[in-house]
Amino acid sequence: MFVFGLAVMFKLLSIQFLQGDKYRSLVDKRDIQDITIPANRGNVYANDGSLLATSIPKYNIAIDAVTSQRKTFEEFIKPLCDSLSGYLGKSSSYYEREIRKARLNKNQYYLLVKNINYTDYVRFRNFPLLKRGAISGGLIVEQKTKREFPMGSIARRTIGYERFDEDGNVTRPGIDGAFGLKYLRGTDGIRKKQKIGNGKWKPMTDHNQVEPKDGYDVYTTIDVNIQDIAHHALLKQLNKYEAEHGCVVVMEVKTGEVRAISNLGRTTKGVYYEKLNYAVGESHEPGSTFKVMAMMAALEDRVIDTSTIVDTKKGRKRFYGRYINDSHHGGYGEISAARALEVSSNIGLATIIDKHYSDNPKKFIERLKEWSLNKPLGVSIIGEGEPDIPEPGDKKWSRNALPSMAYGYNLELTPLQTLAFYNAIANNGELVKPRFLKAVKEFDEDIETFDKEVIKKKICSDETLNKIREILKNIVVRGTGEKLYSENFSMAGKTGTARTEYWMKGWEDDKRYISSFSGYFPVENPKYSCIVVIHKPSTEVGFYGADVTGPVFKRIAQKIYTDTPRIDEVRSLKVKVASAEKEYESFYKTASTYRTIMPNVIGLPAMDALALLENMDVNIKVKLSGNGVVKSQSVNKSEKLKDNQIVVLKAS
Repeated sequence: MFVFGLAVMFKLLSIQFLQGDKYRSLVDKRDIQDITIPANRGNVYANDGSLLATSIPKYNIAIDAVTSQRKTFEEFIKPLCDSLSGYLGKSSSYYEREIRKARLNKNQYYLLVKNINYTDYVRFRNFPLLKRGAISGGLIVEQKTKREFPMGSIARRTIGYERFDEDGNVTRPGIDGAFGLKYLRGTDGIRKKQKIGNGKWKPMTDHNQVEPKDGYDVYTTIDVNIQDIAHHALLKQLNKYEAEHGCVVVMEVKTGEVRAISNLGRTTKGVYYEKLNYAVGESHEPGSTFKVMAMMAALEDRVIDTSTIVDTKKGRKRFYGRYINDSHHGGYGEISAARALEVSSNIGLATIIDKHYSDNPKKFIERLKEWSLNKPLGVSIIGEGEPDIPEPGDKKWSRNALPSMAYGYNLELTPLQTLAFYNAIANNGELVKPRFLKAVKEFDEDIETFDKEVIKKKICSDETLNKIREILKNIVVRGTGEKLYSENFSMAGKTGTARTEYWMKGWEDDKRYISSFSGYFPVENPKYSCIVVIHKPSTEVGFYGADVTGPVFKRIAQKIYTDTPRIDEVRSLKVKVASAEKEYESFYKTASTYRTIMPNVIGLPAMDALALLENMDVNIKVKLSGNGVVKSQSVNKSEKLKDNQIVVLKAS
């Protein structure tokens, strides 16, 4: 027994002193861990400083029911429970019973409330007992942040977010996703937590705690008013046409700053929300909006002029074994090239491009490449779609490729890429990169600013530019967009209607289209460019671009016009009008002369006569019938007036 006792003693000493560090580290590793304190994510602001996205701190408050001394616990338990009852609603006795039970069971983590805001957190930590802190009062505070969007679902996909799934995969769409890692995220802090049983962890007071550093704030180019206009104009039309999805982009012409971008997709329940960023990420055949590029190429290469006559036949023409049709029944016959674009003739544009480029299609393709239509714009938002401009030698190239491209098929562009080109037309030929960001700031200090980026200084000659701008204006006045014409404000642009999924079986029985409209306003001095694209509108309601997307464009332009205040400078208020001066002098002379006797007021405006008589030195009563100019007076001119005398004036 003595030897056995010595062995036990030796083992205890060995564990305590020889292997103590090892076992203590194992205990610490199991029961104490470093945890990350997330930094507050930076805010995202609109162009005018309106808040688009912010991180709101949320708090869980618990109590360690064991740590307080008995005397302290007994002194403050009743006032604490009274405070809890006042805030949470249940009786004070209920909370006292539960907290006493937790103390009896040596519960070091009893949750009092979760997901409260900062104001309530401050209130809670000042409750009796809890205000004594973590050691004496048992206060346990857990903080987390929640991303809030003050504008709700509007522009949610463009503003973006950072989201992790259960497997740790991350999704980073929009501005938040593009600039989250570099600017918005900040630097996380570190603190220790102790395991207290039942899978619960308690924060520990640690002098080596590393405080988190909040992220920078990002200021976008979004205008909340224009964004609201674009969102609701698109939503209204999507609902009307029961479309699958759609997008709108409004861009400032000179700077390329995106003032609004809305992307709405339809759920199985028929509700629309910011599902995907279609404007930036979805490449598709643009259809008739591409005819402008085709026409400009032919004008710039001087193979045609706007007056060149094109035979569009009777609305049906064969190209290399395949027929191309115009939507107008019976066709347009022989028309000018300019008119072909105004009425959006597929045959007209296919004829022009095939006639002048079929022997050298590479010349046409090189012109498109010169305009950077074959390259992504390189916008800051992640996931920009790739344009597809085929050329001879590609798998999808055939003899029909060139005439198909002339009216927007057999190639792909994103809505934003199409808009950038139309914006260049409005911007006197300067192609600028669409921009979503203005500055990154820490409080009021600029960390980084973003200026206009020019992709190409001049896309074409002024001659070509002037011709194409005149055609775009006429499209709205007398072309396919004539339904949109308004005398109150001017617009220019091109309608587009493209078949989609036509390669799929059963298309003839279930036809699907993409409707679009791209242009700018006002015509005289373009301020904004805009594109509207709606996918798969109900063909029973309508599918042409002029009917589906054109009204969205018009509604946006109209609202921006009416909502934008106009400021007129008044150079001088000292403007004298001779007739007005003469009338005033006559009135003043009469008012000064006739103080107690009746003046002649016949011929005076009724209101002037009333003012004249009621301001005399005699207190008379004036009765006026009718309005306009005084025709008669009951008291003759120059008669002496008396107090309380009644004077009747008749006006007409």
